[in-house]
Amino acid sequence: MTATLSADTVTARLSEPFGSFPHVLSEWARVHPDKPALRDEQGELSWADMVERIERIAARLQETGLERGQSVAILGYSSIAYALVFLAAMRAGGVAAPLTTSASAEQLVGMAADSGARHLFIDRAKLAVLGGDFLSHLDRIVLDEELDTWMAPVGTIATPFDPLEGEPFNIIYSSGTTGIPKGIVHSHQMRWRQFASIGASLPAQGLGPVSLASTPLYSNTTMVAFLPPLFAGGTVRVMGKFNTIRWLEGVQADRTDMTMLVPVQYQRLMDEPRFDEFDLSAMKLKYCTSAPFSAELKREVLARMPGALIEIYSMTEGGVVCLLPCHEFPDKLHTVGRPAPGSELLVLDDSDQPVPAGTAGNLVGRSGTMMMGYKNQPGKTQEGYWTHPETGETWQRMGDIGRIDSDGFVELVGRAKDMIISGGFNIYPSDLEAALEADPRVAEAAVVGVPSRAWGETPVGFVRLASGVMQSDVDAIMADVNATLGKTQRLSRLLPIDEMPRSHIGKLLKTELRERAEAIEVA
Repeated sequence: MTATLSADTVTARLSEPFGSFPHVLSEWARVHPDKPALRDEQGELSWADMVERIERIAARLQETGLERGQSVAILGYSSIAYALVFLAAMRAGGVAAPLTTSASAEQLVGMAADSGARHLFIDRAKLAVLGGDFLSHLDRIVLDEELDTWMAPVGTIATPFDPLEGEPFNIIYSSGTTGIPKGIVHSHQMRWRQFASIGASLPAQGLGPVSLASTPLYSNTTMVAFLPPLFAGGTVRVMGKFNTIRWLEGVQADRTDMTMLVPVQYQRLMDEPRFDEFDLSAMKLKYCTSAPFSAELKREVLARMPGALIEIYSMTEGGVVCLLPCHEFPDKLHTVGRPAPGSELLVLDDSDQPVPAGTAGNLVGRSGTMMMGYKNQPGKTQEGYWTHPETGETWQRMGDIGRIDSDGFVELVGRAKDMIISGGFNIYPSDLEAALEADPRVAEAAVVGVPSRAWGETPVGFVRLASGVMQSDVDAIMADVNATLGKTQRLSRLLPIDEMPRSHIGKLLKTELRERAEAIEVA
C-alpha cells in the first residue's frame, strides 16, 4: 500500500544528499494543489496550475528539439511566465540561461551564442527595444503573448528526466559592463546542496514560506528568494521592476515572511516617506547580498523592520560563504560575518602566502557550492582558482581584500582590482569612502584610482551630497576629509554626482566612475 504523501515527507526529502527538484515540485502540487505558488502584478497560479504548465512547457521544449543539457535563453522582466520557463527548462532536462536585461544588444547576442540555446523566450517590451529581427534565427517565443498557445496541450506530461549530480542546472551571466559577460555554470548537485538545505530549514523557522523576489530573475541573488521557498512548498511573488510602494503593498497583502533585498533597495525603503504606513509584521527573515552593506544601514533596518536580518557574502562562482546574522551580532555590523558550516577561508598576500592573523590580504575560499566553471572558457575558469600547495584542493579567488578579526569575523577592505597603488603605497578605497561618509554633508561616496604622472595612480572621490548641501561645499569637504587621512591616502579630487551608477541589482559600477574621472586631467 502506498504511503500517504505529506508536507513532512516532502520536506524530509530536502535533507537527502541529492535529489530531483522537478520531482519535489510535483510532490508539493499533490500535497496542496490549491495553495498559491506564484504571484506577479497580473495575478497568481496555484501549485496544481504551476506544475501543469511547467509540464506543458517542458514537453514542448522537448518536442521542438531541446537536447539534454542544452540551454534555454530567457530575456525580460521577472514575471510568472518567466518563472515558469526557468523551472520548465530544468524539468525538460535543459539548462536555464537567463540573460541580463541591462546588457547591450551585442552582449546579448554573444551570451545567447555562448549558451548554445536554440530557444529564446523574450518579453514584448524587450523585443520592441531590440528590434523584430533580434536573434530571429532562434526558436523565439514572446513570453507575455505567445507562451499559453505555444506550450503543449492541456494534460501533456513531459518525458521523464532524472538529473545527474554533475549535470548543469543553470548558467548565470556575470554583470560585466564591457565585453561578453562570462557564463557561470552551476550543477544540479551544487544547487541541491545550496537550496535544498535552505528550503528544509524554512518550516522549522516558522515560515510559510511566503517570499517576495524583487531583484531580477537573471541574477544569482534572486535565487535565494525564488527557489528555496518553492522547494519548501511555499509561495513566491516576483516583481518585474522594484518600486518601494509596490514592494510594501505586496508584503502587506501577502503577509510576506521572507525576502532578499540588495543594499540599495534597503536604502530606498528606509528613505520612503510612507514606509511606516504599511504592516510588515509577518516578516520573519530578510537576506541581503551582492554589494557592500554599511553598518549604519544595517542598524536602521534592524530598528525599523521586523524579523531576522542575515547578510550573505559569497560569489556567484562559489568559494567561501560567510553569514552575518545582524540581529545576533550588533557589534559586528562592520563585518560580513563568519564562514558558514562547510566553508573555508584563507587570507593570502600577493605571492599567495598566508598573512598573519588580523592582516589584510587577498581572500580565497572553498565550499560545497562551487561553480562547474565558466561556459566555454576553461582558461578564465583556471585563472580564478588557487590550488592549495599541500592538499591540492581547488579554492576560488574571491577578488576581495579582507581581514579576519580575533573572533573569526571577516571584514572587507575592498575589491582587489579596485586597490589603488599611489607612489608605491597601497590605498584601499573603502577606507577613503568611510572617511567621506562620516562627514554629515555626504550621503554616499565612492573612490576610484586614476592614472597619475606623478604618483602612478591617485585617488579621486565621487560624492552624492546630503540634502541641502551645495556643490560649492565640495572643496571644503575634501579639505576636511584629507585632514583626517594619512599623507599617502589623500584625495586628489572630489567630484559631486547626482546618482551613483549601479547595475540592476545595485552593484556600484566603478568602471563608469573611473571612466568619468580619467576624462579629467589629474596631476
